[in-house]
Amino acid sequence: MPKRAMQLWLMKSEPDVYSIDDLERDGSECWEGVRNYQARNFMREMAEGDLAIFYHSNTKPPGAAGVCRICRKAYPDPTQFDRKSQYYDPKSKKEDPRWSMVDVEFVEKFAAPISLQALKDAPALEGMRVTQKGSRLSVQPVDKAHFKRVLKMAGAKTKLR
Repeated sequence: MPKRAMQLWLMKSEPDVYSIDDLERDGSECWEGVRNYQARNFMREMAEGDLAIFYHSNTKPPGAAGVCRICRKAYPDPTQFDRKSQYYDPKSKKEDPRWSMVDVEFVEKFAAPISLQALKDAPALEGMRVTQKGSRLSVQPVDKAHFKRVLKMAGAKTKLR
């Protein structure tokens, strides 16, 4: 069976909820609370070793803050069953969970975040989902050329083969 090629992603988090600094401090963490079916389906496609741009959303300015790696593939998000959790979903059943999460590990924090405006202004990033009007999806695929360009813009140490 041929080896699956590494896939590349962008994962959004509000920095006042969980930031790249938090991930650097913790080393790894679960990516819980995704409650959008398309974003959930993308997480279900993730495999250990995939890389993601860690993106700070809902901040001034929003932008790419670093890189993380998927270190555990999708599994049921336990917060969907926890009545005390803000992510509780009374319609989700343990025998058929609606929501999944992955675990991510810290790879690199960019020296300075790459703002959404800088991403939009880069001609080489035309078509990148996050730069498109109305792109609110918290987990989204990124093609290799776009991922490499963001790394280059950030002066990142992380390299793609």
